[in-house]
Amino acid sequence: MNAEPLRVLIADDHPMFRDGLRVALAADPGIEVVGEAPDGDVVVDLAAELQPDVVIMDLNLPGRNGAEATREIVATSPHIGVLVLTMFDDSDSVFMAMRAGARGYLLKGAAQPELVRALHAVADGGVILGPRVAVRMKRFFETPPVPPTFPGLTTREHEVLDLVAQGRSNPEIAVALGISGKTVRNHVSNLFTKLQVADRAQAIVRARSAGLGRNEQGDGP
Repeated sequence: MNAEPLRVLIADDHPMFRDGLRVALAADPGIEVVGEAPDGDVVVDLAAELQPDVVIMDLNLPGRNGAEATREIVATSPHIGVLVLTMFDDSDSVFMAMRAGARGYLLKGAAQPELVRALHAVADGGVILGPRVAVRMKRFFETPPVPPTFPGLTTREHEVLDLVAQGRSNPEIAVALGISGKTVRNHVSNLFTKLQVADRAQAIVRARSAGLGRNEQGDGP
């Protein structure tokens, strides 16, 4: 049995939350918090410097968002596991994090034993989802696939259009998909051309009339 404690780096922009998390983890002798980061840029630098076993990652970080930071960390240090700990339980956020390379996804408010189990699972190379997230993913995969509504669009353009139809702003779409604001603007511009509409309002009307924009509506936690 490995006697070395699990080395953990915490990334969250709320100092009080970081403090509480550090205290909770300190109660477990098998875990050592080796550093804290208040934003996405700092956590990338600290992960490279400290080489922790696991990074606890919030998604809504200043600078690089949590997905962007995760992507960079696992690209440069693939042995580091990333456990997302966030308030967001929507499907877009979960898929964004997992596409970026996260191995686990828990919601803030998870009990200390659940968090500790998740940290060890991620460190061992496993993939773990919190109970509410797992239920949402089960519902998602049980839903029959819908054929493309606009066959002229790419998969990414369909994703952007669906979020536009939900009323999401460009910055919100960027966070949900883990892409830059400029990339979102380019996709939206391409959508206007392909859909032959003059503005966002017309694009929303066309998308909603085709049944888009309903994935998360009325779907509370």
